[in-house]
Amino acid sequence: MPELAPSLPSAGRADLRPEHIRDAVIRLAGNSQDGIQTAGAFLARLAGRSAQDVMTYMTIPSTISGGPSIFQVRIGSGEVLSAGDEADFLVAFYQHSYESHIEFLREGGVLLYDSDQVQPNLEDKRFVNVGVPITGLTIEALGGTAKDKGKNVFVLGLLAKIFNLDTEKLKGLIRERFGGKNESIVNAALTAFQAGYAFPVGNVLSKRYEFEPSPRTSGRAQVTMDGNQALAYGLIAGGVRYGAGYPITPWSSIMEILRSELPKYGGLFVQAEDELAAVSLALGFSYAGFLAVTGSAGPGISLKTEAIGWASMAEMPLVIVNVQRGGPSTGLPTNVEQSDLYQAIFGSHGDSPRVVLAAATVEDCFYIALEATRIARKYSTPVFILSDGSLATRIEAFDEPNLNEVMRDPEPDLTPRAPEFKPYALDRITRHAPPGTRMLDGKYPVVTGLEHDELGHPTAQPKLHAGMTAKRRSKLQNLAEEIPLPPIRGEQEGDVLLVGWGSTYGPIQEAVNRAHEGGVRVSALHLRHLHPLPDGLDGIFKRFKRVVVVEMNDQGLYGYGQLATVLRARYCDPRISSFTKTDGLTFRVKEILQGVLK
Repeated sequence: MPELAPSLPSAGRADLRPEHIRDAVIRLAGNSQDGIQTAGAFLARLAGRSAQDVMTYMTIPSTISGGPSIFQVRIGSGEVLSAGDEADFLVAFYQHSYESHIEFLREGGVLLYDSDQVQPNLEDKRFVNVGVPITGLTIEALGGTAKDKGKNVFVLGLLAKIFNLDTEKLKGLIRERFGGKNESIVNAALTAFQAGYAFPVGNVLSKRYEFEPSPRTSGRAQVTMDGNQALAYGLIAGGVRYGAGYPITPWSSIMEILRSELPKYGGLFVQAEDELAAVSLALGFSYAGFLAVTGSAGPGISLKTEAIGWASMAEMPLVIVNVQRGGPSTGLPTNVEQSDLYQAIFGSHGDSPRVVLAAATVEDCFYIALEATRIARKYSTPVFILSDGSLATRIEAFDEPNLNEVMRDPEPDLTPRAPEFKPYALDRITRHAPPGTRMLDGKYPVVTGLEHDELGHPTAQPKLHAGMTAKRRSKLQNLAEEIPLPPIRGEQEGDVLLVGWGSTYGPIQEAVNRAHEGGVRVSALHLRHLHPLPDGLDGIFKRFKRVVVVEMNDQGLYGYGQLATVLRARYCDPRISSFTKTDGLTFRVKEILQGVLK
C-alpha cells in the first residue's frame, strides 16, 4: 500500500518526481449511469498492457433504473491475489457515495471527491481530503449538454496525472472503446480525459505516484479480460463450436461472445426461446458429434434439469456453465454467492452422475473450460463449470495462453464401425456413433432417455439397469483416480488448513501470506475438481489439526456449508468445519483471518 501524505502543499509541487509504489487500491463510487465501470476497466486494461498485475471488483444494482455502484481496481507490481480489503484512494461522485464508502478508505488514504456534489466531514482528520469540482469542470470542457456525461473520463485523466500513468496508452484504449461510435463521441471522451489530466493536482495533493516496474519474467505478453470472456474463449480453444442458451445475469455475456465468435470457426450459437429449449438444442449438437455448450445462472439451470438428466442417461458429452448468483429464485442477480454446488452435484431425478468443476481465477476460467471439454469427450458425460458473479465481472491480467498448444478443432468421427459395435458396452466407456456413421453389420444403435441395453435399445431388465447404473458411476470413479491432488500453499502440515473453491482462491491465498507474516501456521488448498473429488485428500487432511472450508453459502441446518458437507460425508472427518457468509459480497482477507482464527 502506498504511503499517502496527509498534508496539502503549495501549487508548485506537482512537478516533483513521483514516489514509487508497488500497490494501490482505487475505489470509484457513484451511480451505475456514470460509467465508473468503464473508467475502472480502462485502468485495469492499462495495467495489463503495462505488464502489471491487476484485479478488479464491482457492484451494480439489479434494477433497470440503475442506482449506487462501485468499481474497485487494485494495481500492483507483484502478485495481486485479491481486490483489496481497504482503499488507498476513494473517488466519491455523490454524497451517498461518500457516506457509504468512507469507512472503506484506510487511515491516511486520499478522499478525492466532487466538490460540486459532496460535502465531506472536514473535521475527520483520518484522511487526506481532496475536493475537485468534477461536474463543473467536465461541463466547462464539453459544454452544457455534458451535465451527466464525461465525468468518468475526466476522473480517469485526473488519476492518470496522480499516478503518472501512460497517457498515450490510455488514449488508445479510449479510442478502442468508443471507436465504433460517432467520431464526436471519441473526441468528447478525449477532451474530458485531457481536462482531467490538465487539472493542477499539485495544488491539492502533496504527492504523485508511479508504479514500480513489474518483476515479471515469463516473457509472454499479457492479456486483460474478465472471467466471462476467459471462459468463452476457453470453450472455443477447447473445440466447442456449437451451443445454445437463454439470457440471464450474469451468464449473458458468455452467450453474446459465443454468438458472435463461433460463426468465425464455422459454428453456431442459438438463443433459444427458453432454458429447456436451449439445453435440448445443445444436446442435439452433441448428438450430431459436436461437443456443445449451454449455460445459465442458478434459476436457469433449474429449468434445464430434466434434459440434463437425459444427458446423464444417454451418456451424451455436454458442457454446462453456471455463473452463480445469490438465490434462491431471482434472489440477488448482481451479487456473488456459491450456493449452487448441491444443485450441480445432486440436482437431478434418479442417480444421475455428472462432473463438476470450478474456476479459481479469471485466468483459470480459460483453463477450466479446456479441462471441461477434455473430460466431457473422454468420459462421454455432462460436465458442469461453476463460475460466479465475482469472476464473471472481475478483470485480471495474465500471460497469454499458448494457443498453438491448447487449441482444438475436432470433427465428428464418422469412420465406419466394425461389426458388433456397441456404444454402451458394459466393459468400457461409452463411445457414440454420430448420425450418418456407417455400421458394417447393418445394426444401428439407438440413443434414448430410457434405460437401455448395450446397443441403446430400451429395456427394463433389473440386472441390466443395475449394470448400466454401475457403468455410469464407475467412469467418474476412474476420473477421480487421474485427477492430481491440488498443491498446498504454505507448510505441508500444521495447525490450520483452509480449503476453498471458486473465486475465494485469491483472498484465501493472501490470508495464508498474512498469517505467516504474523507467525501463525496456516496453509491452504484449493479445489477445482469438486465432483468427483481427487483421491487422496484424506491423507492431506490428517496432517492438520483443523480443516476449515471457506465458502460463500449458508451454514445450513447442521452448521456446515455445501462443500464442507460433501467433504464430511466423503471422509467422516470431524476436523472438517465451516466458515461461511451470505452477504452477497466477496471475502475480505481480514474476514477470513478473523473468522478462522478466532
